[in-house]
Amino acid sequence: MALIDLYHRFKVPVFWTTLLIVYGLAIMPADQAPDLGAGDKVNHMTAFFVLTLLGRAAYRPVAAWRLATGLSLFGILIELTQAIPAVRRDASVWDWVADSAAILIALGAALIVERLRRR
Repeated sequence: MALIDLYHRFKVPVFWTTLLIVYGLAIMPADQAPDLGAGDKVNHMTAFFVLTLLGRAAYRPVAAWRLATGLSLFGILIELTQAIPAVRRDASVWDWVADSAAILIALGAALIVERLRRR
């Protein structure tokens, strides 16, 4: 099986697996969660940048605004879950803003690359 065939076969499961991993990491107690070492907002932006690129690859026929909306709502879900005291995390609207900014940056980059490839 060629590498491109593997990519096409597994791009949807890779997206959903990554989404579940991001959620799991986001609801871990803060002292146990991995950190990229550059701050909380960088962690959020990195996770959502990667999720957006994987989501765009997995669901290219889906309108970009739908993917952006879905991932932004996922960011809200994370913050709502983090607001539960038993989770021992801090919810912040600024984390959601960082998530949404990363979504827009990644989606913009993906759309530019797609447009260039069509030429």
